[in-house]
Amino acid sequence: MIFQTRSSGRQEEEVEKIDCDNYLEHLINAYGNLVFSICFRLAGSYFDAEDLTQDTFLSAYKNLHTFDGKNDKAWVCRIATNKCLDYLKRAGRNVVPMEDTYFNEVQCNKPSPEEYVLETDMKQELYNLCSHLKPPYQEIALDYFYYEKDISEIVKQSGKNVKTIQTQVYRSKIMLRKLWRKE
Repeated sequence: MIFQTRSSGRQEEEVEKIDCDNYLEHLINAYGNLVFSICFRLAGSYFDAEDLTQDTFLSAYKNLHTFDGKNDKAWVCRIATNKCLDYLKRAGRNVVPMEDTYFNEVQCNKPSPEEYVLETDMKQELYNLCSHLKPPYQEIALDYFYYEKDISEIVKQSGKNVKTIQTQVYRSKIMLRKLWRKE
């Protein structure tokens, strides 16, 4: 290791700082291009690679006191790789959509407020029209069109024949169409 500690208080700190500065300069000169190429390959952006290279050497400088002095190339490359991996994890979470295309691609099962109001109004209008029909067509129309039940469900509920229910659904549809046109 290039720097050594000396035992004389304040003077020891100054000598250690100078030695750390010299050792950092040695690391930058020897491995600056290597660290940049690692960062560029992992980050994929020139400007991000510059920032990550700077962060790598800053982190190396802060942790020089824990470094044992063996295989400094591997140590600096490991710091660079870890910085890039942290950056990529963080970058994935920090993506903020800036265009409407993102919001158009996001699938939402809920209707928009406008669609909800229109659907509610349409359902209410359908209910009112079905209520104007005479029995048994009123009940069949409400079950089939408003409550959206299958014919088989209506057959089980009413106990009537399938053909009877199909005929009543057909006739109620014609009646509803006539009422709809009047309004």
